[in-house]
Amino acid sequence: MATFMVRRVVNHAALAVLAASLGYLLAAAALDPRAVLEDRAPRPPQAVIDARLGALNLDDRKPLAERYLTWAGGVAQGDFGRTWDGEPVEGELRRRLGVSFRLVAPGAVLGGALGVALGAYAAARHGRAADRLVSGGSYLLLAVPVFVLAVLLQIVAGEANDALGMRLFVWVGESAPGAPGGRLWDLADRARRLLLPTATIALCQLALYARYQRGLMLDVLHADHVRAARARGLRRRDALLRYGLRTAIVPMTTYFAYTSGLVLLGGVFTETAFGRHGVGEWLVDSVSRGDVNAVAAVECLAACAVVLAALGSDVLAAALDPRVRTGGTP
Repeated sequence: MATFMVRRVVNHAALAVLAASLGYLLAAAALDPRAVLEDRAPRPPQAVIDARLGALNLDDRKPLAERYLTWAGGVAQGDFGRTWDGEPVEGELRRRLGVSFRLVAPGAVLGGALGVALGAYAAARHGRAADRLVSGGSYLLLAVPVFVLAVLLQIVAGEANDALGMRLFVWVGESAPGAPGGRLWDLADRARRLLLPTATIALCQLALYARYQRGLMLDVLHADHVRAARARGLRRRDALLRYGLRTAIVPMTTYFAYTSGLVLLGGVFTETAFGRHGVGEWLVDSVSRGDVNAVAAVECLAACAVVLAALGSDVLAAALDPRVRTGGTP
């Protein structure tokens, strides 16, 4: 197991460095911060523009390789450079990441767990009413864009508030600054503001995982090891849970790993719908402003998040299936 882990860590670390480097090179080559400065009204003097770009390591008159080496040297020491506003990128990235994580994590975990359970349940009742209900609901959710789903839930929550005569559901922002009531009230207020974002993300994730898990379970329902377990006297439910689900969930760990990193960074629609200022919103704003250092930092974070998630997936898959550790065919 130790050899397997070392090999995986080395492979994933190399992939993270390669992905982060490509992210910086693409951002530096595609974005045009000089044009953003020159288009300002009134137009700053040329000397001011050159000095500003030089101070931020964004001077396009320097070779791209030289700018990359400066950026990579800083990143190796934990310095991602400065934003357009002159603030350290890592400080803003850390703050935005906290906002995105608190917004997305509960819904992603809940949606993943429910999706796997519903997919397995639907497969075990293949062709019956429960299977058709889960499949139909999943297709319906997949057809609805996340932004539309968020607005629909807000409309329903607004109607519920009107019917109750009180604002039970609140969904804009993380908390109410300066609200009286102490820490306990602040925690309760933060929790109720998470209800709708969590429901939105969980429903979207649930539909994806349910469809994927259902297909995987159908593949193993009639596998030899499941039939052998039934022949030894195990009840159908026990055989499916102990042998069918365990086999079918191994490829699911890989799918979960790669989607979790992307969900965290791609939640711009959810952040917009619920008034959160996270990484997704920052990435879109940074691209429009030509803020290469900020875009490169987000891309570096994306690479690390996906690689770390993949590493977690490898560990889980190895724990579930010994053939993964020995390099055999799962």
